[in-house]
Amino acid sequence: MRGLDVPEPTEDFTADPVELFFDLAFVFAFSQLVFHLVHHPTWTGAAEAWLLFAMLWMAWSTFTWSANAVSGNARPVRIIFLIATAATLPAAGGVTTAYEDGGAVFAISVSIILAMGLAIQLWAFDSGTAHRLSVIRYARPNLVAMVLWIAGGFATDEARVVLWLAGLGSILYGTIRARRGTWVVRIGHFAERHGLILIVALGEVVVAIGIGIIDSLAEEGGLPTDVIMGLLAAGLFAGLLWWAYFDRLQPALEWRGEQLDGQQRGWYAVDIYTYLHAVIVSGVIISAAALEEIILHPSDPIPLAFRIMLAGGLVMYLLGTVACVGRAFRVVIPERIIASVVVVALVAIGASWSGVVLLFVLDALLFVVLVAEYVRVEGQRSSTVSADSEPAGDPQ
Repeated sequence: MRGLDVPEPTEDFTADPVELFFDLAFVFAFSQLVFHLVHHPTWTGAAEAWLLFAMLWMAWSTFTWSANAVSGNARPVRIIFLIATAATLPAAGGVTTAYEDGGAVFAISVSIILAMGLAIQLWAFDSGTAHRLSVIRYARPNLVAMVLWIAGGFATDEARVVLWLAGLGSILYGTIRARRGTWVVRIGHFAERHGLILIVALGEVVVAIGIGIIDSLAEEGGLPTDVIMGLLAAGLFAGLLWWAYFDRLQPALEWRGEQLDGQQRGWYAVDIYTYLHAVIVSGVIISAAALEEIILHPSDPIPLAFRIMLAGGLVMYLLGTVACVGRAFRVVIPERIIASVVVVALVAIGASWSGVVLLFVLDALLFVVLVAEYVRVEGQRSSTVSADSEPAGDPQ
């Protein structure tokens, strides 16, 4: 491991296939989070799912930072990623029992993933270098977090939650403290990796659609009209969420990060990718739980808990993207802010609407918002280009 290849900080690269393989374990983990939300549609269940997601996210994020620094196609790194993938599976499988008998399995597995991500960078950088010292300073609160998480896995009830929250707080403290450090930040790789994990989350929407198909075929022997309409509405919903991120936002965030250097680039990566993308991805997961309920009962009004999930997840997604643009460019996206307010209003007044009707209304809202946003931005761009191309006027 001492011979790990660390490319020049100015060199960027794409994600290695082993990183995509590693993400497959999180497909399983995210599906289990959706399962937890569907079967525990309460504020307590949502808080429990959020805590588990946050622990998994910080472990995934640590690995992403490590793969960002070293050469992902090096055989030693690939071996570490394969081992980490295997270690992630017990964590994913333990999501649904994390607050019962599976707490120790979940906590130990997540801690192993976190430790391996830190180990890659500790082994990659030479002793005494600024990069290695930064990793060591960041690793200390992470070690505290791992001890607290494992201890929480063997604790019970409230004590478990308190220890896990304390561990998460220690890691977040470490990310804030790490702002003063020296890090290798390849923005292109960060943009690609976080786009891929968002696609993994959007895959849960597709899984929710698939569950509806399987149940309908098992019960009816075919697909009733209301189920088909629900599938269309859910498919449009997933496609619109994809467009809202990948059409303009992802390349814009990547471009902005490339304009920064030194600590400014590191701070940008932490704020945009480590923090705000957690909000965006978790919003998709919460929405997927609501979509599963809609697909299973497309003609029935949506229970209040699932309407809150649908609205909350979509608002988290929209406002997460608004916050990214605000952090990157110091501007706001008015269409998405207005849409967030309208989403809450629609879900509040749509208590008697069937799930399919409400979902189609939200699809129409998202479509209008994206079109209005496109027209506004393109109009501003055209005005700017026209102003720049006009010859200087008569000074008289």
